[in-house]
Parts: sequence; C-alpha cells; structure tokens
Amino acid sequence: MYVNIDFNSDEAIYIQLRNQIIYCIATARLQEGDTLPSVRELADYVGINMHTVNKAYSILKQEGYVKLDRRKGAVIAIDYNKLKALQDMKDELRFILAEAFCRNITCREAHEVVDQVFNEFERGRTHVVR
Repeated sequence: MYVNIDFNSDEAIYIQLRNQIIYCIATARLQEGDTLPSVRELADYVGINMHTVNKAYSILKQEGYVKLDRRKGAVIAIDYNKLKALQDMKDELRFILAEAFCRNITCREAHEVVDQVFNEFERGRTHVVR
C-alpha cells in the first residue's frame, strides 16, 4: 500500500493516513475484504509511531470503513450506514459551500467541481484490475 505523508502539513498524521485509505477505497485500490498492513508494518514503512497508525485504524473502524479481525488484522469492510453517510456529508458540505458562497462561487461551478471529483474516482475504479 502506497502512503504519502506530508510531515510539514498542519493536518495530523493520523488524519492524513485515514484520508488516504478512504481515497484508496473510493478509487478501488482497496476493496471489500482487502487486508491493510499491520500497525507495526505500516508504522515502519511510513516512519511514524505505531500509536498513530492505530489511531487512524480505530477511526476507520468507528466510521465503518474497516473491521478488526484477530487473525487478519484490519480488513476493508464498508458497512457504513448510507443515510448517516449522507447526513455527515451534508454537514461537512454546509461549511465548504458557505465558504464557496462567500467567494462568489456559483451553484453551477460547485456542481462542476463535484462532478469532476466523482469522475476522478470513477476513472480510478476502471483502471484498477483485480
């Protein structure tokens, strides 16, 4: 699994790791049933503390992206409730769109950006061969 951590970023390392795993799921680089590296392996690979990886994995578990299996470790398991996911997305978008509105970004422009991002994920899924 390829992970790129920006140690100069203001964003916490565990959040960067969480976000990158979610992007890998969205682009089908990681799929249902895939096993993530062990906490120790990923920490050694990235050069970070094992507690940081463990925190990212715990958040992913809480959010329903992974399940923890005693034999396999962290396994991709998308069981996230869709209605809750939609409400969470709406809550997060509310602030992003408020900022866009303040910067005179139109509804059409915002929709175009959303379409572009979704298209990137869809293209990513068509290029992954399993």
